[in-house]
Amino acid sequence: MTPRSFVEQIAGDLPPGRALDLACGSGRNAVWLANRGWDVIAVDSSVDALAELRKAAPAVKTHLADLEKHEFTIEQAAWDLIVDLYYLQTDLFEPIRRGLKPGGIAIVIVHMFEPGHESSRFSLHPGELRRYFMGEKVISYYEGKPEGNPEARSVARIAIRR
Repeated sequence: MTPRSFVEQIAGDLPPGRALDLACGSGRNAVWLANRGWDVIAVDSSVDALAELRKAAPAVKTHLADLEKHEFTIEQAAWDLIVDLYYLQTDLFEPIRRGLKPGGIAIVIVHMFEPGHESSRFSLHPGELRRYFMGEKVISYYEGKPEGNPEARSVARIAIRR
């Protein structure tokens, strides 16, 4: 269960702390963080995905919740790292910002609009992700095809420090 390379790039040298993995799926990022000493809470709406995650990394605390129904509240100023990858729910961006401790980092990757996906509610326009995190220190920002995968959908990714 290797993490997304962007998570590894940004969080690889960080000292462990409290991490929140939103819409974690089977939890490859959560497992990677836990194996590096992070205290991780992973949130997802899939019972099966969370069961798979608990088998892979019993130390990861899991929370079954439908984020769209606001069944999970992001604690304010409680997290050293928040990860939200390939799950777009724009009303989570402000709680993500507020949830970071001073100096905390958020890593977000979302799909971008492109031909064939113009009507997707799970995509953002160029520059839009950056605007959601305006006022925060941007560590890294990228828009385009994922590195090494020119056939994949375009993404916007950002890492910010509170």
